[in-house]
Amino acid sequence: MCGIVGYLGKENALEKIITGLETLEYRGYDSAGVAYVLNNQIKVIKREGRIQNLKEAIPWQDHPTIGIGHTRWATHGEPNEQNAHPHQYGKFTIVHNGIIENYQELKKILEENGYQMKSDTDTEVACALLDFLYQEEQNVLKTLEKARKLLKGSYAFGILCADELETLYAIRNSSPLIIATKGNEKFLASDVPAILEYTNEYYLLDDYDIAVLKKDSLTFYHDLKEITKEKQIFEGSVESSKKEGFPHFMLKEIYEQPKVVKDTIAFYFDGTKDSLYQKLPALDKYETIHIVACGSAYHTGLVARTLIEEIVGLPVTVEIASEYRYKKVFYDEKTLVIVISQSGETADTLASLRKANQDGIDTLAIVNVVGSSIAREAKKVLYIKAGCEIAVATTKAYSAQLALLSLLTLKLALIHHTIEEEEFLEIRNAIAALPEQIESLLDNPQYKKIAQQIYQREDIFYLGRKLDYSISMEGALKLKEISYINSVAYPAGELKHGTISLVEEGTPVIGIVTDSEMRDKTLSNLKETAARGSYIILICNEEEKEGNECLLIPKTHPILQSMLTIVPLQLLAYEIAKARGCDIDKPRNLAKSVTVE
Repeated sequence: MCGIVGYLGKENALEKIITGLETLEYRGYDSAGVAYVLNNQIKVIKREGRIQNLKEAIPWQDHPTIGIGHTRWATHGEPNEQNAHPHQYGKFTIVHNGIIENYQELKKILEENGYQMKSDTDTEVACALLDFLYQEEQNVLKTLEKARKLLKGSYAFGILCADELETLYAIRNSSPLIIATKGNEKFLASDVPAILEYTNEYYLLDDYDIAVLKKDSLTFYHDLKEITKEKQIFEGSVESSKKEGFPHFMLKEIYEQPKVVKDTIAFYFDGTKDSLYQKLPALDKYETIHIVACGSAYHTGLVARTLIEEIVGLPVTVEIASEYRYKKVFYDEKTLVIVISQSGETADTLASLRKANQDGIDTLAIVNVVGSSIAREAKKVLYIKAGCEIAVATTKAYSAQLALLSLLTLKLALIHHTIEEEEFLEIRNAIAALPEQIESLLDNPQYKKIAQQIYQREDIFYLGRKLDYSISMEGALKLKEISYINSVAYPAGELKHGTISLVEEGTPVIGIVTDSEMRDKTLSNLKETAARGSYIILICNEEEKEGNECLLIPKTHPILQSMLTIVPLQLLAYEIAKARGCDIDKPRNLAKSVTVE
């Protein structure tokens, strides 16, 4: 979940590393640090808090040509300077993403051999382990190979050794790490945006691969044998990782949704049934579908479940990955396991995928990052076309996932003959109109007006039924992520079974009413809250007189409606967080890519 950058070349390593870290700050912003070689010594500077604090501490007159840097999301130990990376012990200085699960066991062994830790981190233990093993091996490559057999958990390491001050080492297991080159310059990074300022060509490290970066060479090893790696080309651009005039990345990414949805759909569907059969995987054999994901991706799975069960008639289970990976799962050769992850590196989702693969079950991944771990390990993979998403709170990737899941639903409906030709044509026309309809929802002064009415509240409820309930869960998550308001979604009919006791005079209740069959029942539930003094905000696709405020959205086919419903919820969350003065792109305690369990 943290950010790693390393540089080796002729330019100022500090400038390159800090520039890269700033593009990765969405991965962690509790603390930051750099280590670099100067006058034949490894110098370490680290600071608590944002990268700006680190920049103010750096002696910019230094001009090193090799170094490593890190921006941290705290796992072990408080987010302070002592626990910040890089960590240094003996001959080794390292930065680390991931979690060493057996660090306490290793720490005990190391302490018995005279090592004393100064921090509370698992990373310092790993660093000391490298130093301990190096005393015997006197060879960094053999040391890393031996260490990886002792370390349990996930890790991506950028490494400097005091005996090889012109070399960078890197190794990974279950945590992403890439290597990039531009002329004689070499980079290592935990995510592509860090290198886009300089190049869009890179190499992906697989688990237990070791990279050795020298001034005149780049070598990869696996099991101590030299291997070749295929160069990858990133399809996006450096502009995608810049705000381009928007005050926040989140707002920029919300405004990119019409294009992202259009691009994702167009890649798989040109308006003909043939395109769905050709571009999407064969789905004929499956009688049951399991959707496994975390966070917002899990919420897209809830939408897909309603669509597939209602429109196709297939049973679908949706599971939180951190639970699915440990539970007793009932599936067979006619089950398809769909895993959804924006980064393609989500630790629990990756573990769930591996579980299904080991059990011989067919797996399909929906991811945003080409070549990510989940993309490589799934038996089938589909990519959304969201481009770089920087804001921690996902918006455009969520909508792109919805778009792709809607197409999968449409293909399943065609396979099972649950829609007629007339309805297919209706959906095709609705898809053509969708980007413009999303665009029409972006500039609405009501969002700011409503935000001013409710931003000081500390509890907000979201209500809906069926598909509307699934969307309300994402709306509530968006608000709590960036505003820190206790926002909770409930099935509209469930509120009166206890939770309505929390509704008092002025409590905001956001009711989502887009399902015409459920309309009267949901409105009735909202009236129950109104009788207790709630302030009702409706999001609906038909004119309603109920409530204090009504945000009217276009009506479309149910298979697409969720992509319109979510937009006002995203923008309401944004405006409320802005009114509260929150750091919208970097909410407290959160990071973008959750690569730890």
